[in-house]
Amino acid sequence: KSGLDPGGAWHAWGMACLKAGNLNSAREKFNRCLKPPMDLNQLNHGSRLVQDVIQYLESTVKPVLIADDDYFATLRELEATVRTRSLSLEMMCEGKIQHNSYYQECLFYLHSYGTNLAIISFYMRHDCMREALLHLLNKESPSEVFIEGIFIPSYESGKLHMLENLLETIDPGLESWGVYLIAACKYLQKKNYYHILYELQQFMKDHVRAAMTCIRFFTHGAKSYTELGGKQTWLLKIKDHLKVYLQEVSRSSGRKKMAFTFRKKMSATDVSRHINTVDLQMEVTKFLHQCESSGTSQMTDSSLPTLFGNNNMKMDVACKVILEGKNIEEGFGIAFRVLQDFQLEATEVYSKVAKQLVKQQKYSEIRQLLKCVNESGVAAKNDGDNIILNCLNEFKNIPAEDLDNLIQDMDSDENKIQAYMMCNKLRSAYLVSVRQEKARAVQLVQHVRQLAESSGDDVVKTICAQWL
Repeated sequence: KSGLDPGGAWHAWGMACLKAGNLNSAREKFNRCLKPPMDLNQLNHGSRLVQDVIQYLESTVKPVLIADDDYFATLRELEATVRTRSLSLEMMCEGKIQHNSYYQECLFYLHSYGTNLAIISFYMRHDCMREALLHLLNKESPSEVFIEGIFIPSYESGKLHMLENLLETIDPGLESWGVYLIAACKYLQKKNYYHILYELQQFMKDHVRAAMTCIRFFTHGAKSYTELGGKQTWLLKIKDHLKVYLQEVSRSSGRKKMAFTFRKKMSATDVSRHINTVDLQMEVTKFLHQCESSGTSQMTDSSLPTLFGNNNMKMDVACKVILEGKNIEEGFGIAFRVLQDFQLEATEVYSKVAKQLVKQQKYSEIRQLLKCVNESGVAAKNDGDNIILNCLNEFKNIPAEDLDNLIQDMDSDENKIQAYMMCNKLRSAYLVSVRQEKARAVQLVQHVRQLAESSGDDVVKTICAQWL
């Protein structure tokens, strides 16, 4: 008469029937007010009304009935059990769910009105992980349902190994679980749960991704190469994962197709390159660890460069190795291999090192650096000269004697003249200029005269004028 929604009344009536133990009558009442969800894969446990019913049924569960005790079950319970058994459930959980009509009643309501997440969570609450997994597969639920309903509860309750065993039992190749496992890895990475992630990747036999996680364990949080020295076991693990991956690739290359669809793939050439990087990083780590221990370490950069970063970081590693040895020569060999292996811009690295040496006022070591560069066998003709010119661009206050020594070490007269002009040593620039071939000499001396005029150096200006 008043036009109110009768749903609340039916629900209250149904709950009263449940409490009175009249399960059939309760079903009939709830049928008038409960509706199945629009989307079975939504990430919730269905309507509040359904949750209330399940909560009540779970809280009033009688002790588990052993087979022999079935005689004591009431006729009503037996009747309800028979009815729920006839439901087209995909599987039946061993143990208490199978033997208890209240649990069967829960399953009836969940399958009729609940979401997949609600059903899976119910199985998980009652230690029926296998049933939860089979339900997930049968309904082809999205990975969010797996994460929320199965994966999080498993690792939070310390049952990750049990989950892994069941995944393998249901599908030894893990292919049906691929989407879910990748989603679990992404979830763990987002949460920064790298230890669980690493364990899961090993279970998945996803060796490339496991190696990437090991790189993170090696580099993360380290403030010095002494710390990295203590984490070298991670480098060995990276190599192990990559080698196992190479073996698997070569083993399966004879077969028609590689079965690993969800595991990360990488070409054999790339894997070999990464193994080479790890070997080189081990060498760098040992060398810099030794330098830090013996106190020869000079640089105090806030970030710690490794060969696992981008090219700029690799260049920083090369600089660090050259600068931190007892002398330039000691670390040059390793740095040179870093430059060669990653095809880095060598002149840029050498110039960076030279500038650092000027800051540290180690002028003789710049000459040693140039000697190493020239002896490396791959330096271009003007590399050494360019290194010095780059230094002079930034530092005008190098002591006169050291400056002369550096400029005299240059190969090309043109570069020497340019260097003298940059440092305002116009007389020296003039002396080298006049030694050049006549036409070029005239151009150079004219340039020197202009500079002398603008800087007010009358002596050099007069000399240039007389020569010209």
